[in-house]
Amino acid sequence: MEDPNATAAPPGSGDGPERRRRLSMPPLGVQVLVALVVGAVLGFAAPSFSEHLKIVGDGFIRLIEMSIVPLIFPLIVVSIARLESVRAVGRLAVKALLYFEIVTTVILIVTLFVAFATGIGRGANLHSLAPANTDNIQRSMDLPSLFLNIIPENVFAALGEGDLLAILFFAVFLGLALTKIGDKAKPVITVLDGIADAMFQVIAWVVRLTPLAVVSFVAYNTAHYGWDLVLKLVMFVAVFYGAAIVVLVVLFPIIAAIFRVPYVPMLRAVADLLLLSFLTRSAEVVLAPLIRRLDGFGVDRTVSSFSLPLGYSFNADGATMYEALAVVFLAHAYGVELTIPQLLTMLLVLMLLTKGIAGVPSAAIVVLFSASAVIGLPAEGVAILLAVDFVVDMARTGLNVAGNSLATLVIAKSEGLFRRPKEEVTA
Repeated sequence: MEDPNATAAPPGSGDGPERRRRLSMPPLGVQVLVALVVGAVLGFAAPSFSEHLKIVGDGFIRLIEMSIVPLIFPLIVVSIARLESVRAVGRLAVKALLYFEIVTTVILIVTLFVAFATGIGRGANLHSLAPANTDNIQRSMDLPSLFLNIIPENVFAALGEGDLLAILFFAVFLGLALTKIGDKAKPVITVLDGIADAMFQVIAWVVRLTPLAVVSFVAYNTAHYGWDLVLKLVMFVAVFYGAAIVVLVVLFPIIAAIFRVPYVPMLRAVADLLLLSFLTRSAEVVLAPLIRRLDGFGVDRTVSSFSLPLGYSFNADGATMYEALAVVFLAHAYGVELTIPQLLTMLLVLMLLTKGIAGVPSAAIVVLFSASAVIGLPAEGVAILLAVDFVVDMARTGLNVAGNSLATLVIAKSEGLFRRPKEEVTA
């Protein structure tokens, strides 16, 4: 007999086929690990076939990119519109940018210490390696133009091109305007909320293709690049991964302890997304799921929807580490002794160039070209490092995502908008 006092389950939460299907599927992290093994085996066993799998991975990335702007724009507008005042928006932005600048500067200093302590690059015979083709890569950056381009000439063009910084700039202004018009803003906010929810659903469908995408990425990289070049530059790759681990397991926990946020539980909550960003070398792939995951972890949506997109542009911890390590590696390899003034100049240049470059193609390489030119290093060395960029980029991307997840927790905690639920949500 049915219990007459039983509460009806909400739609989609019962024992229907969809519920049973979700329960029977292994977690995303397990699926990705299996896909990693399958892709590696396929890449070694059938390299000719694996070369053609790149289109599958590229298609997956395009599906994600297709959904990012229609999701991020309404999320930012609504999160700003729901803050109590313009002053609250300014406070949130200032806290975020100040945190980003301090943490990336500390990472630069830690990386330089690791680079000089290990003597990375000394004795490296770069002349025996063939440089990659860099004809289509920008060699320098025009800082005034870079910052001016944050202001879109045409909002619709910025939306069409997926220019994240320009979209963020306009979305903040639109959100502020909605806070000022009162009740008239409610229909607009409702529509934008609905669009964001719909895009979350679209991305949830796309994410189901993740294992297939990982197989294609790993198989293609294994078949196309091989590991000969990686072995020749193994010192650079090993020190970079070692420095990344130091930041992940030493520096980030110290920051979390200072601000009293649960770092290890957060890592557990987003571990599969970190792994996915690592394997696909794309932070955008996990942006939407990361917002949902941090929401479930206790971060208020107004913070996660604002801080994460801002962090993707201004808080590239992994890229910052890469630039510093690569410059010292090349200086040592070419016998250039870096003086204190040169080091300070390089530190200042990297502090500036690693901010707001989300819309620049091959941004990390462009910054490296620019920083190397400042202290007189040959461009051929940068081109040689491109040979292992696909391996380094995995850790670089994963560290960027971890750093922005921690930043979002810290900013939410400082605003009193982080309330971790009793049961950790990882769905």
